Amino acid sequence: MPASEIDVNLDHTLPMVLAGPLLRAVTAKSITLWLATRQPVQLQLDLTPDNAEPIYFSAQQMQQYTQSIRCAGKLFLQLIHIPLPQALPEGCWIGYDLRLANKEAGPQPDWLGWQQWAPDLIYPDRSSPGFVIQTKLTKLLHGSCRKPHFASDDGLLAADYYLQQHPPEQWPALLLMSGDQIYADDVAAPMLKAIHQLIGQLDFADESLPCSVVSQSAQLHTSHPYYYRRDSLLPKTEASQAVLTQVFKGVKKPVFTSDNARNHLISLAEMLGMYLLVWSPAGWQTDATELSTEQANALSAEQQQTYQTQQKIIHQFAAGLGKVRRLLAHLPSAMIFDDHDVTDDWNLTAQWEQTAYNHDFSRRIIGNALISYLLCQGWGNTPEKFTPELLHQAELAFSNSGSVKHQQLITDLLRFNQWHYQWPTEPPLLVLDTRTRRWRSEIALGKPSGLLDWEAITELQQDLIGHDAVVLVSPAPVFGVKLIEGIQKLFTFFGKPLLVDAENWMAHRGTAYALMNLFRHPKTPKHFVILSGDVHYSFVYEVNLRGQQDGPDIWQITSSGLKNQFPVKLLDVLDRLNRWLYSPRSPLNWLTKRRSMKIVPHKPDNAKAGERLLNQAGIGLVELHSDGSPKQVVQLTVQGQAIAFNISEDDARWE
Repeated sequence: MPASEIDVNLDHTLPMVLAGPLLRAVTAKSITLWLATRQPVQLQLDLTPDNAEPIYFSAQQMQQYTQSIRCAGKLFLQLIHIPLPQALPEGCWIGYDLRLANKEAGPQPDWLGWQQWAPDLIYPDRSSPGFVIQTKLTKLLHGSCRKPHFASDDGLLAADYYLQQHPPEQWPALLLMSGDQIYADDVAAPMLKAIHQLIGQLDFADESLPCSVVSQSAQLHTSHPYYYRRDSLLPKTEASQAVLTQVFKGVKKPVFTSDNARNHLISLAEMLGMYLLVWSPAGWQTDATELSTEQANALSAEQQQTYQTQQKIIHQFAAGLGKVRRLLAHLPSAMIFDDHDVTDDWNLTAQWEQTAYNHDFSRRIIGNALISYLLCQGWGNTPEKFTPELLHQAELAFSNSGSVKHQQLITDLLRFNQWHYQWPTEPPLLVLDTRTRRWRSEIALGKPSGLLDWEAITELQQDLIGHDAVVLVSPAPVFGVKLIEGIQKLFTFFGKPLLVDAENWMAHRGTAYALMNLFRHPKTPKHFVILSGDVHYSFVYEVNLRGQQDGPDIWQITSSGLKNQFPVKLLDVLDRLNRWLYSPRSPLNWLTKRRSMKIVPHKPDNAKAGERLLNQAGIGLVELHSDGSPKQVVQLTVQGQAIAFNISEDDARWE
């Protein structure tokens, strides 16, 4: 599906529904939908299974199943979570019709269906949106790292194309997004301009910004947006200057941000605006990225050229959002954060945490990202984990932006330790939070933290007991490329872990050995499929324990990114060097923490000699056998390619 075939769907006015519906956690006994509207609404829902009687939910019934949060004068987030009175049938099409009306319209409101607010929401030959309940995981889609201004096609369009080309009974059971659903720390100026245009129409409360040159968010959104200059606003303190700056070849990299942080999102309104604009075409307008004369004149010639280049990419990205919205309305989606959902290097070291959380401005930025993640992602994963009291706190934070209530919510979310979750599929889906439950280094504050602490790994072990197979989601690969992990270890030794994002499972001795022992536990599942992203390339590793004939069958399957790629020439060099330096006979293998394991890298079918890593934006498709082991692993691209990994090849060699 070439980019030229992507339909443009940009509107001049804001419709009733600004984003959604997103189909979230779905079982035979419950259904969860998320959507954003421009006004408070009442809802009606009809479910029409092919093989069962339809189920109708009146506006009065829907009221008890819907939680609504007012985020701005013209922005309301709705989460619909319905425990069903009778189980829905599995394996067949279930159509749904969600109708909305103004909540204040009186006894006979005008009900609006998808035909009015999203006429492109359905697939060809279908009369409504719908879904198929599949408790058994035979197929699933997974991906991460969706950066709107990266110069590649959007992997979510490849997923939509796959659904369009297959009957619903053959669709994957779910869509798993394993991190970096947004890039809060790396935003193109045209995207930031579109965010500002949208939030200007939504009537957000003005947020006071602590310890910042720009004291109010209204200034940041209009008169002083600081396009390409936001890194100058980000916090630096005299006491932590040695921590805040790492110098490598003359380039300064603040601990708080990535080295592309010139347009870092800051306010709560900007964070929510980003979510609305990456999931739906509804908030986009034809002039969304056009700068005023004053704003354009404030840019240097080089910045203006960068803006024009990014503007073309952003326009192409926006043009595909109708299909992205369609995908998200039909396939249940499970989500978890990684660093860029908040900021690069998030909690990478204990020293980073001390610096970032002890400064009011950086704490606010991180907190705003977490509030937005809660409402736009975490809420739909496990609605039961988020109490009415917590959601009321969120609403108070929006109506009193920058107040004590806002700060208290941030404090509570920074202490919250229930972002991880499990879905009752077969095999069960276990999604790890590898960002907030970290094992801080006992050696030095500047050393990388473990991705899970001892308590979290112990809880994971308990969750695994009793299952023959499991699909485990770790945003960062558990088994990564040894050479790259070795480079990260070398930089860590010289005190520069932030320069190379040294956050892998083997970077912290305690976490590494606790994890290895988990796999050796006698009651561990027989089959592990570990799904990961983060690294901006894709690969498949088969892992076995040395000297343990009945040990678990472990597969590390990484698909990254949805709209991002590793530098091509550099990855080619690293891929080949890794194969040479860590060949089966290399003594270097015995210097790694994985020396007790044998690893088989499986080649993509378009690989050149020696290549094991696939550097192709798209989305991963995993098909499982009945015992939970992988049957097929494919990377789908927007161009219509299906690049398979040869997971049954005879010539695979142990590392």
